[in-house]
Amino acid sequence: MAGLFCILCLTGSCMKAQDMSDEFFIRDCLVMIQPLPAVQQKALGIHPFLGRRHPIAVVKDDQYYLFDPDSAGQGWHYSYKRSVPFPLPPGVQASFPIDGRATCVVTRQVFDKPDGHIIILHEFMHCTQYDICERPLKKSLQLGRSSDPAWEIMHPFPYDDPVFTAQYDTMLTALDSNDRPRIRACRMKLRQHLNPVDYEFMVWQEWKEGFARLIENRLRNTFGLADNAYGSEKPYHRITFYAGGEKLIGSLVRDNPDLFCDIESLFHVMMRPGDGP
Repeated sequence: MAGLFCILCLTGSCMKAQDMSDEFFIRDCLVMIQPLPAVQQKALGIHPFLGRRHPIAVVKDDQYYLFDPDSAGQGWHYSYKRSVPFPLPPGVQASFPIDGRATCVVTRQVFDKPDGHIIILHEFMHCTQYDICERPLKKSLQLGRSSDPAWEIMHPFPYDDPVFTAQYDTMLTALDSNDRPRIRACRMKLRQHLNPVDYEFMVWQEWKEGFARLIENRLRNTFGLADNAYGSEKPYHRITFYAGGEKLIGSLVRDNPDLFCDIESLFHVMMRPGDGP
């Protein structure tokens, strides 16, 4: 009985310690999230989507702690914790649906970074894309109807194809000088050369990640931080489309400012290179 009593006491202590650990973690996250509404308010002049608030899931020990926007519009409150639905990489910074709602998914470490709140707002852009038009746009793509749920990351795009690399390189140079005829010619050559699935993948990455990168770098400029230029280097890889998409969308919205908020039309324009920029 003494042994059983000790086991029960130790188990109770562990449970209590776990509860205290959770309580501290939750309070800490709430403190770290607290400045976010002020950051959003300052950022509203960059894009109206930056005023939208989404759930934030903070991952720890294969559990996510979900924080919901409060009804008063003043901040976030803790809702619940749950096991992660699938393995997540260390230091995850992502957006995906949780309980049917587009959610920003990060770890506690994001708040220790000088650009932590900007990272969250980058993921909020993806949440807004999901809420507005991502689902029907995906269904319109061959890739979006595939059985591979990881196609957005794992699709075997021919990054080392010499025709692709030459045309994409020329396009990036043309975007830097805003040479619209050359941009259009490169886009049309890329569409003609790539197979339809690869072309879809390229445009999807440019639209989804390029838009979020464009907003992210405008946020960085507003808050005095260096641009995120990752993806501009060679050899080309998936993140190249983040950098290329940012430049392409910047050119398109200069020519047609309505596309800056009409992101569904923006996607269709990017898919049809003969129509712009």
